[in-house]
Amino acid sequence: MDLYSIKNPSFLKKYSKKQLEDLAEEIREFLITKLSRTGGHLGPNLGVVELTIALHKIFDSPEDKLIWDVGHQSYVHKILTGRTAQFDTLRQYKGLSGFPKRSESEHDVWETGHSSTSLSAAMGMAIARDLKGEDYAIVPVIGDGALTGGMALEALNHIGDERKNIIVILNDNEMSIAPNVGALHNVLGRMRSASKYRWVKDEMEWLLKKIPAVGGRLAQAAERLKDSMKYFMVPGMFFEELGFTYFGPVDGHNFDDLFENLQYARKTKGPVLVHVITKKGKGYHPAETDKIGTWHGVGPYKIESGESLKKKGNGPAWSKVVSDTLSTIARDDKRVVAITPAMTVGSKLEDFKKEFPDRLFDVGIAEQHATTLAAGIATQGMKPFLSIYSTFLQRGYDQVVHDVCRQNLNVAFGIDRAGLVGADGETHQGVFDIAFLRHIPNMVLMMPKDENECQHMVNTAIQYDDGPIALRYPRGNGLGVKMDDELKNIPIGTWEVLKQGSDAVILTFGTTIPMALEASAKLEEMGLSFRVVNARFIKPLDHLMLQEILEENIPILTIEEHALQGGFGSAVLEFIQEQGYVQTYVERMGIPDRYIEHGSVNKLLEEVGLTTENIVQKCIQLIPKKQQRA
Repeated sequence: MDLYSIKNPSFLKKYSKKQLEDLAEEIREFLITKLSRTGGHLGPNLGVVELTIALHKIFDSPEDKLIWDVGHQSYVHKILTGRTAQFDTLRQYKGLSGFPKRSESEHDVWETGHSSTSLSAAMGMAIARDLKGEDYAIVPVIGDGALTGGMALEALNHIGDERKNIIVILNDNEMSIAPNVGALHNVLGRMRSASKYRWVKDEMEWLLKKIPAVGGRLAQAAERLKDSMKYFMVPGMFFEELGFTYFGPVDGHNFDDLFENLQYARKTKGPVLVHVITKKGKGYHPAETDKIGTWHGVGPYKIESGESLKKKGNGPAWSKVVSDTLSTIARDDKRVVAITPAMTVGSKLEDFKKEFPDRLFDVGIAEQHATTLAAGIATQGMKPFLSIYSTFLQRGYDQVVHDVCRQNLNVAFGIDRAGLVGADGETHQGVFDIAFLRHIPNMVLMMPKDENECQHMVNTAIQYDDGPIALRYPRGNGLGVKMDDELKNIPIGTWEVLKQGSDAVILTFGTTIPMALEASAKLEEMGLSFRVVNARFIKPLDHLMLQEILEENIPILTIEEHALQGGFGSAVLEFIQEQGYVQTYVERMGIPDRYIEHGSVNKLLEEVGLTTENIVQKCIQLIPKKQQRA
């Protein structure tokens, strides 16, 4: 089969099992080859090849709605819906998205990137379908890791209660980004090892019918026996009690098993759950044997060995600096505990877990629970450090407001992947956290200029005992600066001048400091004197330094790798207005009011205008404003 000739999945209807098996092999080889050059989510996609083919053979997309939870396992779906030729551009600027994208194809009926959303979306579509009197299948595909998310459980409860015709595919590979945890994971483990539910149920009912109904007591006893035995014999009773008809476990790499169960599911009225067992990374040995999630998402690699071709940064990974510093502090401070919502690997907390196994809590994909859990720990005098990606902290917003900040609890937040993250695109860009955190009373928010300052900020966060404090840091590696041997505290709400200047001031922090310093150096060659300030505390601002700048009556330029609306620049403007310096001229540079799609970080920075050259031009424009007022 020429994968490049595929326009839509209709051809699968005529394919024999042998042809489908050959197609599955060809798709695996294609993905292994293409992703070795572009990088991407290899493990999840290798695990769902047969499942995706079977879904497109049994159902009729796009009339039937296939919904991919999280979406990082949708590459096979993209191939079968005519996008093979675009894979050379996968996750690259203006190229093929790594997630379902409604603008890409009519077969992408729901856009994802965050987990646990598919079941709620499916229920919404089912309500709309039924109100409009239409008739089509709705098939959300959700992983066992995503099923632990509270939103997914809320949706299961609603779907089972309303008895809507929805076919839930539980793609059970025992892993999300990292090995799954929790009681529900253990329940699924027992289901995996059990025999098929349909057979067990049919056999039990047949045996009970053989009991002669002699008297009411015996009949009642038989019914009680049936009700009690099913909990021991039937693996899917958890879902049956929620109102679902359960099929499984199903071998997710066996077409006969998949076809049989999907066809049964399609004929069954009401909500159905098909429990499919798959192997993440199937067909590529390094990914198949991965036990910690290394091959969940990868950069370019050597096919033969699996060796990464990713260029190493100048310094250590930001998340590694944070984790190592946390371990250093935890050796002497027994109050310190770490919490992560299924991101032990991504947040580089493996070493912390090895050294302090009783003080690392991976709660699975449950960001809301993780946040309030940290609050509960803090009420007892402990020092919880919640390591969480910026884009995932959005899901715990109410808990930050209501449970942490309102009670002014000593919770430290390590906000990983703050700023643009690149190839994962708009669902993962960490460009909203300043706006949704800085307005909350009691919150302190900071960001380091380099990894040395980062380690001191981790220490500052742990030593801070006046309420919640958040440290944001970017994806990738640090600058390679020399690290101090001893940790110190940074006074809350203090900035530092990195370069003196008298014509105007650049206020910035974190990842944009290097380009601000470079721009200032170029401006100096033009005879212009621009001060550069490391505004490392976003909240509280350094009121004393700002007041001094305002009294100098010189223009201000704020720069941030964050949304302009409600960001750091907005905070500076608010302060200026409150102080009554309405004549001070301020320009802001940052992320415009739109979602930023995927591409390399450098390309995206160029797209939004955050470059050294643009900073120079903006600064040149500031000077006439000063001279006009003189």
